[in-house]
Amino acid sequence: MAFLQRIPMIIAASALALLLAIFLPKYFNRHEFDDVATISYDNLLQEHYIMDDMLLKSMTEFGFFYLQGVPNYNASDELRLLQRFFDLPEATKMKVALKKFNPINDNVYRGYELRDIETQYKEMFNLGRFEEDSPPQTNGGELGEIERGKLISTERNYWPSTDDPNFDAEFRRVFQSGLKIRWSIARSIVKSFGRSLGHPELIDQFEHAEFSTMGLRKYPVRTNSSDDMKSPTDGKILTELEHIDGTFTILSTFSNAGLQALYKDKFLDVPPSENGFLVNIGSSLSEITDNRIKAVRHRVINLGKPRYSIPFFFNPSFDADISRSISGHVTTAGKAGYSTFGGWMVDHFLPSVELGLYTVPGLWPSKETD
Repeated sequence: MAFLQRIPMIIAASALALLLAIFLPKYFNRHEFDDVATISYDNLLQEHYIMDDMLLKSMTEFGFFYLQGVPNYNASDELRLLQRFFDLPEATKMKVALKKFNPINDNVYRGYELRDIETQYKEMFNLGRFEEDSPPQTNGGELGEIERGKLISTERNYWPSTDDPNFDAEFRRVFQSGLKIRWSIARSIVKSFGRSLGHPELIDQFEHAEFSTMGLRKYPVRTNSSDDMKSPTDGKILTELEHIDGTFTILSTFSNAGLQALYKDKFLDVPPSENGFLVNIGSSLSEITDNRIKAVRHRVINLGKPRYSIPFFFNPSFDADISRSISGHVTTAGKAGYSTFGGWMVDHFLPSVELGLYTVPGLWPSKETD
């Protein structure tokens, strides 16, 4: 009889032990990024202040957040197709390579390239939203550097052409759709920033967003490395150096590890995006928002195996004024004499990031090297 009376206590103790076994490890093994916000696509579109607050809090504290539940998006399809593209014969990829790699081609900004230098080793295929070239606005004279820059920003896509028309069609369809999805998401996020900061006009800076680019990336295994690839922070070998993005990035890392973000003076592993996206902003947009939104410093460590990702860089319109923040403070670009995003891209960003662009014969006469 005494035993029967103790049965409820035994059951309660067992249930408590089970709960402790489940939740205590999670409590004691919490990751610093467990509190990074995960926003659903539906909530993003509802434009609700609760969602805006969650998003802004995560961007202020961590510098990034996750977006999940995007309809008509399948990360597995994108990963499969980009892997197949990068596995194509070199001669096939060179058909859509940038002019600096294949002089017979016309494309200088969007298309395929292999970046193999001391600090970078990656294959890339860049896409934009333009499918037809824009006519040059010459006014009957020579093209100036700004006009040339605007032409580059609206350069059309150059799609791969293989001996498999089904692959060609699927590749184009999936990534055109992926670009539209990311474009819509980016605009919704900028609108959320604007609402949270009391400046709904912020979205006007992104009306055309000509330089915005989606980049397919493969980081092959690098068998040799130099000291330039070592982190100045902790000496780890990197495949992407420590940096802060320029404006606004929507990133697909699939199930790949390797991405790390700086948080409280430490680089920590960022959980993969899986079937969604990871969103962060760069230094320029942070400045435009009076640094109320954090531009996170990040890097990719060498894992000893190929790694794939797709960043989408959503940039202000070519003629957007980036010389002042939303409160009127002069930005770094403004202090340097740049009034528009396009002018800053032409003089500041392209020379340092799009390596070799200025060596294309006849493209930038005043900037060509001997």
